[in-house]
Amino acid sequence: MAKKTGKTSQPADFEGALDELETLVERMEKGETRLEDALQDFERGIALTRTCQKALADAEQKVQILLEQNADAGTESFDQDD
Repeated sequence: MAKKTGKTSQPADFEGALDELETLVERMEKGETRLEDALQDFERGIALTRTCQKALADAEQKVQILLEQNADAGTESFDQDD
């Protein structure tokens, strides 16, 4: 059985938040937790998702700033079908 994470603080980094979120999803997908625990896991998952989204938005903003500072650098579309 997966280790229960009783954390209420934010993980130190994006990868930590993503790892914890994956653990929560795996545990919830098994469907073996009590309703109260599942609701707590869901609430924690929402908080972790927001943390990840903010980290990604911050990284995107930093990239934009760097690109603006270096006008010669261009952006290319990221195509996942490659």
